[in-house]
Amino acid sequence: MGNDRSLALVQGAVGGVLAGIALAQGGLLWMAPALALLWSACRFPVAASLWGFVAVLLSHRWLLALHPLTWVGVPAFLSLPVAASIWLFCGAAAAVLVGLWAWLGTSLAHLITREAGIRAQVFHALLMASIWGLAEVLLARSPLFWIGVGGSLLPGDRALAGLARWLGAGGLATLQLLIGWWLWRTALAWRRGVGWRRSLLVGLLFLLLAHGFGWSLLRSSDASAPISVAAWQPAIPTRSKFSEAQQRRLPESLQNALDRAEELDAAWLVAPEGLLPPDEVLLRPAPLPLLSGGFRWLSGQQRSALLVVDRGARLASAFIDKHRLVPLGEWLPALPGGVFRGLSAVGGLQPGAASRLLQWPGPTAAVAICYELSDGAALAQAIADGAQWLLVVANLDPYPLALQRQFIALAQLRSIETARDLLSVANTGPSALVLATGKQQQLLAPFTEGVGLADLHLHQGISGYTRWREAPLIGLMIFAVVGLGWSRRRS
Repeated sequence: MGNDRSLALVQGAVGGVLAGIALAQGGLLWMAPALALLWSACRFPVAASLWGFVAVLLSHRWLLALHPLTWVGVPAFLSLPVAASIWLFCGAAAAVLVGLWAWLGTSLAHLITREAGIRAQVFHALLMASIWGLAEVLLARSPLFWIGVGGSLLPGDRALAGLARWLGAGGLATLQLLIGWWLWRTALAWRRGVGWRRSLLVGLLFLLLAHGFGWSLLRSSDASAPISVAAWQPAIPTRSKFSEAQQRRLPESLQNALDRAEELDAAWLVAPEGLLPPDEVLLRPAPLPLLSGGFRWLSGQQRSALLVVDRGARLASAFIDKHRLVPLGEWLPALPGGVFRGLSAVGGLQPGAASRLLQWPGPTAAVAICYELSDGAALAQAIADGAQWLLVVANLDPYPLALQRQFIALAQLRSIETARDLLSVANTGPSALVLATGKQQQLLAPFTEGVGLADLHLHQGISGYTRWREAPLIGLMIFAVVGLGWSRRRS
């Protein structure tokens, strides 16, 4: 028993390392064996917890770049411990969630008798995989920035990720859990020397067909003629963003970006999250429409928003507020004595409406401000309500390039899910265009200032995921529950 537990812990640790690499870089070649090791290790929930802990610590190590935090009022001697605590908290949260999933799996497995056979085991795998997939969808709506298994296929495997057009991120997570289960069961069959060749061939055939079907779903035929859209990447260090010198330079820099966009014959200019102060007035009338992140006041409450300045105007006339706020970084709980005062660079913000639909004089857009990008269901709802393209504005500074890679992979996933072109504009990057096929076109190099030009296509069609959302995944879970109960009764 002791040796078996030790082996499970090793499997959990090694699997967590592989999963951390997959979540950071993307690729089924890393995630599939990681999930196979998870299936093997989850006979001991503690080992599964170790898998989740290690995976998130590796994939979210960019959180340590929060240090130093002295610019938001954290004492220097506490800066690194605070940043490390946030990082460790995320790892611990993942450990708890994966451990609970494994505990549920072992509890359900005890209901399967030896006589039930492989059919019951398949239903058990379908149930556990669909539970994981649905959990990722729910977690994506939480205050935390969730980077789950669903998006780990990108950027490396667009063909298999194409299935997200029907199944969404939760469906991709479920599919990868099942691929991991197949690898694990094939390895067990190989150790016994019985049936492993058949299992391997059937699984490889399924993978081939899934890739072919996913690739076929990426075809898009309803694209409009391209519209030239300019993106301004100011590359302003967040730690000095609110300094007096930076605030003095900002109006002229913005005006120069507008002039440059006009020279490029752009239809409008997009600027990143949090750029404009409340009630900002442009130095001169805008030569073309401006969509910029910024702040505004409403009934004494400050909100982060995407602001729209019409051509010829100097003030914003339309907006969409940020709905999901970063705990402590943007949203502060109202506790006595101002306990959290100083932890937010922008003060306590209030959330806006849940809808991500922006209606303005230009083409209707589905908007995500920073890590709202992780909630695919909210963006799909905006597409269902009539949005023709996706717009993401963000500020990922002071985080390193590793987060930018994960962010653009999420952007690719959202584009594939909704069959829409996506424009990402961020302070230090990534500033890129993602086509409806999931193909990425970088507009500007990371951490450099400049104005880039994107050829944006508008789309009208509705993808399967936009229409059905998580209904197929819920149906799969119900099917697995019924099948598991039927197998138990027959045995």
